[in-house]
Amino acid sequence: MSKIAYTSLEELYSLFQAHSVITTDTRHCPEGSLFFALRGERFDGNAFAQQALQAGCAFAVVDDPAVGGDERLLHVPDVLTTLQQLAALHRRTLGTPIVQITGTNGKTTTKELTAAVLARKFDLLCTQGNFNNHIGVPKTLLQLRPHHQMAVIETGANHPGEIALLTDLVQPECGLITNVGMAHLEGFGSFEGVMRTKGELYDYLRHKPGGFIFLHADNEHLCRMAGSLPAVRYGLPGHDCYTEGEVLDCTPFLRLRFRTQGGAWHEVQTHLIGAYNVANVLAAAAVGAHFGVPDVDIAEALAAYEPTNNRSEWMRTQRNELIVDAYNANPTSMKAALDNFALIAHDHKMAILGEMRELGTASDEAHRAVAAQAASLHCEEVWLVGEAFRAHAAGARWFPSVAEVKAALEAEGAPTGRLILVKGSNGTRLFELPGVL
Repeated sequence: MSKIAYTSLEELYSLFQAHSVITTDTRHCPEGSLFFALRGERFDGNAFAQQALQAGCAFAVVDDPAVGGDERLLHVPDVLTTLQQLAALHRRTLGTPIVQITGTNGKTTTKELTAAVLARKFDLLCTQGNFNNHIGVPKTLLQLRPHHQMAVIETGANHPGEIALLTDLVQPECGLITNVGMAHLEGFGSFEGVMRTKGELYDYLRHKPGGFIFLHADNEHLCRMAGSLPAVRYGLPGHDCYTEGEVLDCTPFLRLRFRTQGGAWHEVQTHLIGAYNVANVLAAAAVGAHFGVPDVDIAEALAAYEPTNNRSEWMRTQRNELIVDAYNANPTSMKAALDNFALIAHDHKMAILGEMRELGTASDEAHRAVAAQAASLHCEEVWLVGEAFRAHAAGARWFPSVAEVKAALEAEGAPTGRLILVKGSNGTRLFELPGVL
């Protein structure tokens, strides 16, 4: 076999400048795009490189020496690493100012609120959905174009070192950690592991000339982690914040007021469920104000934003009112959701809670605590879904999976006239329930 001629990063970047659409899915191969043959646990993109070329891709980036026979195949040592390196090079070349957002809870909502605010002034790129991992982040960075004036990039992690890796790709001018909480403990090992990993964003900015953070001044963990980092502070009144605000009402939608640098108060009626979202809203307001978005425009953007991603959505069906928060769940977000549910006045409440994933040895105690808190709310019914809740379902109704919940609703008929909280991890699939409630 002849020696494989590998494509250099510089050569690839030249091709990218002419073929700037990136795809990793043969079901989506725009004409003239670049296909990256990523590998996974159960697939190998190299096997589909020729298919991608036939479907319209101009070139295919591969790392299997056995794949050949076409000059449009670009061989590299490792496709994923190359994708990440290409993204970092592109980001450096353009130099677009970037705000990087991470955190245990609220990072996607905060990213979307921040993007809505900044878009009032800037031509903006932001992470779509929750494409916040080692593949989604480089693909987002490769969507940067010279016309973009700013970018908001979300980064997530489930093991130590992941935020550091992603931050090295993003190279942000500033960063924001929404909070740190009990999540992905199987990967992080402990709450301290969560703090260290999320804090990798702060570590990067400490060493970057001019680097700074947006800091939730009410969060003692974040304040301790930030130390002497230059910070734009936001939070409740009385904490010497650049942007401050407070909850006015939450029945069920959050209404708040905020002001910047002691100026005039601006009241905002949001479409967000939960008083806990005040921190996410104030974060977006602080970012916008710092970058020169007028407070009036900030207020309008915050009021106009409507979540559409199973994150604290309010829905009305023919039979019930629902609060659907079925994308992510961990002990921190579950407690916040139940605390907020307790504040909402309604005569006929019901909670359907799905198990929390990736908690390791903390799982049993975490599910016991959630079940106990749910029992204390005096709901007419509490339904617990998933094996992790089985041992803690006394006084509640337990189901092994969402399939059994749906079967019970079909056999018994759905409840009526209830305010129902639907909260659980995406893997529990509680997002399937609104259609049958």
